[in-house]
Amino acid sequence: MAKAESSSSPLTVVVGVAGGIAAYKAVILVRELVLRGHIVTVIPTASALKFVGMPTWEAISRNRVFTELFDDVAEVRHVALGQQADLVIIAPATAHTIANMAAGLAPDLLGTTLLATTAPVLIAPAMHTEMWDHPSVVANIAALRVRGVHIIGPESGPLTGMDSGVGRMSEPDAIADYALSLARPQDWAGKNVLISAGGTREYLDPVRFLGNRSTGEMGVQIAAAAARRGASVTLVAAHLEVTPPSGVRVIEAPDVMALAEVMIRESVEADVVFMTAAVADWVPDKFSAEKLSKADLGAHWAPELVPAPDILAQLGAKKPWGQILVGFTAETEVDEQIRADRAKDKMAAKNVDVMVANLVGERVGFGAVETTVTLFFTASPQSLSVEGMKSSIAERLLDALLDR
Repeated sequence: MAKAESSSSPLTVVVGVAGGIAAYKAVILVRELVLRGHIVTVIPTASALKFVGMPTWEAISRNRVFTELFDDVAEVRHVALGQQADLVIIAPATAHTIANMAAGLAPDLLGTTLLATTAPVLIAPAMHTEMWDHPSVVANIAALRVRGVHIIGPESGPLTGMDSGVGRMSEPDAIADYALSLARPQDWAGKNVLISAGGTREYLDPVRFLGNRSTGEMGVQIAAAAARRGASVTLVAAHLEVTPPSGVRVIEAPDVMALAEVMIRESVEADVVFMTAAVADWVPDKFSAEKLSKADLGAHWAPELVPAPDILAQLGAKKPWGQILVGFTAETEVDEQIRADRAKDKMAAKNVDVMVANLVGERVGFGAVETTVTLFFTASPQSLSVEGMKSSIAERLLDALLDR
């Protein structure tokens, strides 16, 4: 079984860190980029090192960290880092750093790198609300926008101290997603992608329901990745515990019957369909409009259940020519061969082009940021094992489908 590699080459990313309390969140950002397979060089300012020290940056980035203009003069590092970068991120971007950028000043290694680069530049401002609203900062941000600098945030929320307001740095995963979209080719442009996500809820009465464990994270990450890469994305949401990404069309379908109706209807125009939702296999035969009394139910309650529609099989049966149908199967079986056999059997029985199998359990799969999945293909006897963060797995899944 082969280990999947992204068909997109790793990006060379420079992360500039200015001196603000949000520097601690930049550590998470660097880790996110490294886990997604990119080569990261951190350039902290002298003030940033007062918040997070050099050993942390080198350990997290897995690269040597440079801070001084006169480090390795023979390598012409004050311009080489900018010239070699595919992408530059400044997080946090303080009022001071933003002012230097707007004025074209280069007082340190970060400043010369910014002047030397032709790569996309994304800044994530972080400062108190009064500073963010100051006319000089407003003017500097406007000047940077005109020059093509991309800006994410700031967000509204708790700030340093007891105050709250606009000025909080955007979350690391959002910054990473935005930044990577700037450097990624739009290789899914022109494709209509349909994705189901989350777990269905089949109500017995207004209070109780049958459901499957699912946060919807995997489907949401696939939707976000496809949209970033240019696809027109429709996300059909059952019960989600994560926020749908921006830039996608969202249709709510809380139960299996609603999900089936929407997926069948929307699949007609789809080039690729991802059935990631955790769908109930059984639904209540009857729904009680009133809450069922515990006293009336007795000591042993056995609600009558009937089989739910098999949405994946229906999609496979109605699949238009040329459409790619991707199914997902969650297994608790620890034996890898048994899991593989089950995935292949389902793939054949339901006319699925790609089956994604993942091991789930008490501490595996559900709600986890990182996981491992195996991809099986109808058109190939070879399977692919992909591991890492779900955001990274989503990208690699899209890569694998393009390669096929």
